[in-house]
Amino acid sequence: MAPLNVLMVGTGEYTTGFVGGGMSGSDKKVGVVGLTLFDLRRRGKVGKLSMVGTSGSKFPAIREHLHKNISSVYNNLDVSFDSFPSDETSRDPDSYKSAIDALSPGDAITIFTPDTTHYPIALYAIQRGIHVLITKPATKLLSHHQHLISESRKHGVFVFIEHHKRFDPAYSDARARAKKLGDFNYFYSYMSQPKSQLETFKAWAGKESDISYYLNSHHIDINESMAPSYRPVRVTANGSRGTAEDLGCVGGTEDTISLIVGWEKRGESPRMATGVYTASWTAPQRAGVHSNQYFHYLASGGEIRIDQAKRGYDVAEDSAGQLMWYNPFYMKYAPDEEGNFNGQTGYGYISFEKFVDAVTALKEKRATLDELDDRGLPTLKNTIATTAILEAGRRSLNERRTVEIMEKDGQWELR
Repeated sequence: MAPLNVLMVGTGEYTTGFVGGGMSGSDKKVGVVGLTLFDLRRRGKVGKLSMVGTSGSKFPAIREHLHKNISSVYNNLDVSFDSFPSDETSRDPDSYKSAIDALSPGDAITIFTPDTTHYPIALYAIQRGIHVLITKPATKLLSHHQHLISESRKHGVFVFIEHHKRFDPAYSDARARAKKLGDFNYFYSYMSQPKSQLETFKAWAGKESDISYYLNSHHIDINESMAPSYRPVRVTANGSRGTAEDLGCVGGTEDTISLIVGWEKRGESPRMATGVYTASWTAPQRAGVHSNQYFHYLASGGEIRIDQAKRGYDVAEDSAGQLMWYNPFYMKYAPDEEGNFNGQTGYGYISFEKFVDAVTALKEKRATLDELDDRGLPTLKNTIATTAILEAGRRSLNERRTVEIMEKDGQWELR
């Protein structure tokens, strides 16, 4: 069977590393999506590549950026792709439709766009027989998530949510060990990014989405996957404000959001557990890490603690003016001995390869959609509780009350 053709929807930091007319200042200076797919094409797992954004006039600069910082670094790695809209088009928010229309049923797309656009883009692709990878969160609304599940089954396509922390070696090991520690009791997590990210996200921060959707989604998914016999039943949210507004974000933009979630074990005499998830995008500029990220999981037969901010690897450079802690376990950008990209073991890379391999297995009839769900991959079915919690958290903030989560016969709703 021919390699999978993939359309990249979204041309920003995560796809290309190109932000505001130049290289991103974050830890994704050459992106993740594009580089990974270019390398998967070199390895024969991916075929034709294309990319679509709302502004075609950016593509000449994006191509120059990719040639200089990827092709010239990794043995002339092929960074070619078809682009939509044309280079002469300054803005076309519906360009994803023509780009998807250029695909054939059985091809795939990746979606790395603002949260509110995930649902319409994914739905348009699914209804045309296209397999879909969506960055987290899958959707902002629980109703949209459930509709995508229904439509994906109707059209026989695979939808994968890019929860890459599931493939972090420490987190992956912890998820396996948690199953042997008895009943879930308590989970606490914290994840942050520096204030500089608000410049990258200023077009939508506080308007179309919030820091909880963006960062709490990581650890809520980890908790959900560690305790699959539990379901969330209520959410109370709290947010702090002031710093983001001082930096020019729209009024009401939260700096930090904490969600307190009540979990209940399925069964006749349910056990209860508590999860507390905190996310912030107003962390210090010179903290030495791009993202603090850690959690504590307590169960009836043991506990797990993971701190993935400082991994025993620090670098001091005069040009940086500070000590830096890097994370090559996510994306390893150093080339191998022959000059090729060598980041295939990074969990950012693995996440995309898992999607490509799953779609290929489905197309070759080596796996069914049900079997892919049963493998514990972050599919739409396996991430619905995360979407329920995130929307409930947003409602709790807006309405200043606790929001109940109801689930019966596989259907979920908020009250």
